[in-house]
Amino acid sequence: MRFQVFENGKVADEFTLYGAYLFGTDGIAVRKAKITFKDGFIECSKPNMATAGLALLWNIEGFGRILLPTTCLPERERPYILNVELARARLMCIINKREDWSLFDSIKELGDISHQAQSLLIRSIQNISDPPKASEFADGSLRKSIVFSEKLTAKHADMYFKVRGKNRSFGRGCLGCQIDPVRIGEPEYIKRVQELFGSVTIPINWGQIECQKGHYDFSVIENCLKILDKKRLSITAGPLLCFSKEYLPQWLLSSNVGFEKIREAGYKFILSTVGQFAPVIHTWRIISGLNVFNHFGFNFEQVLEMTRAANMAVKASGESRTLKIIEISNPWGEYYSSTPNTIPPLVYVDMIVQSGINFDAFGLQMHFGRNQAGMHAKDMLQMSSVLDFFGPIAKPLHVTEVEVPSRHSGGEFDVNVAGVWHEKWDQQKQRQWIEQFYKIALSKPFVDTVTYANLTDSADNKIANSGLLTENLEPKESFKTLKKFSELIFRR
Repeated sequence: MRFQVFENGKVADEFTLYGAYLFGTDGIAVRKAKITFKDGFIECSKPNMATAGLALLWNIEGFGRILLPTTCLPERERPYILNVELARARLMCIINKREDWSLFDSIKELGDISHQAQSLLIRSIQNISDPPKASEFADGSLRKSIVFSEKLTAKHADMYFKVRGKNRSFGRGCLGCQIDPVRIGEPEYIKRVQELFGSVTIPINWGQIECQKGHYDFSVIENCLKILDKKRLSITAGPLLCFSKEYLPQWLLSSNVGFEKIREAGYKFILSTVGQFAPVIHTWRIISGLNVFNHFGFNFEQVLEMTRAANMAVKASGESRTLKIIEISNPWGEYYSSTPNTIPPLVYVDMIVQSGINFDAFGLQMHFGRNQAGMHAKDMLQMSSVLDFFGPIAKPLHVTEVEVPSRHSGGEFDVNVAGVWHEKWDQQKQRQWIEQFYKIALSKPFVDTVTYANLTDSADNKIANSGLLTENLEPKESFKTLKKFSELIFRR
């Protein structure tokens, strides 16, 4: 399967495949696929003849650089025109979401943009025998349809956000933030936390707490709780278990033990931690991102058993009011194409639900603005669509981590390799992105909380310059906007 690439109506001489992967009709990334670019063509080879789509980072004039998919296409000798297939896929997505959301007569004011996008795609297909001309019409269609899809998403979010507000269905802790234990002792820091948020998350790192086998140092958590005491904040903690290398004890990494011993060590850690703090912490992120982070290479059954064991350990602590959250990282599943010992996100979700594990909610981690699988920039229709996948599951959803940058950076954070929403990242763009995302997320009746990943800029952040405050604790535009957003939610 080949795609010819055009830029401004001319065959592209150079094109770098940032974030590129193939996916099947079920939306799952294709493994063992090879994607290369040469002489104006993207060549995709895969292990079977099944239809597949291509997703990659793509420039849209006047909008930004975001990860976009084509539709699923059959193999054929003649190359596809990438520009046309990206435009076709976006219009198909719009049609599907309008039907899902029952948004037809209520968006008459957007009719002109929709009609223009469709007309340009028709003209593109009519000129398919002239690829340069077809690509120019397709580019115009994509520009119009991206604008339309953002407005459509905003319209839908605004309608249902107002409904939730009228029904007073927002909890006191629906806006949260993960705190930095290093800075929590600063009076100005805790003042900023109280100024905006109703809930906070205390980060937990198993590797740092159990440096020696069987010896737990809870001093960091104890210090956080001492400072947060009587602050009228809902407190979450976690992840209790995460099988990314930086979260694992060094003694366990070097012990070369089997699955049963690892499960036993994790069970004991959770039992000790929850037993120690259950009276004051009632929400636990019990296991995080096991669909992606699997340092020990657990097989499918072991992943499920580890998830079950973590849940049972929290339950065994004896605290019946404990809320148990299982976290999903990278909900689009790009990682599955290239990372071994991983599970597609919705497959992991389904196996947990079907297994009968007695947990309370799912959590989603969403980080954007870095050249890593799952972190390339996306638009708001993609945000709303991925949240909608969790609607039918009959479990509440918590966005346990979300962040985007507030200014341009280099390296793997450069907009050319990581993508960008509209123009280069700055405080205004971060503010606008957060404002739109929060309204979309909280318009979903099944989304209980949205937690920002970090309050301040820090070298430890997954996304550079993504804090709501500067390192000097000065509020950014996003902090001010969230404060107004909070006032809007709780104004009665």
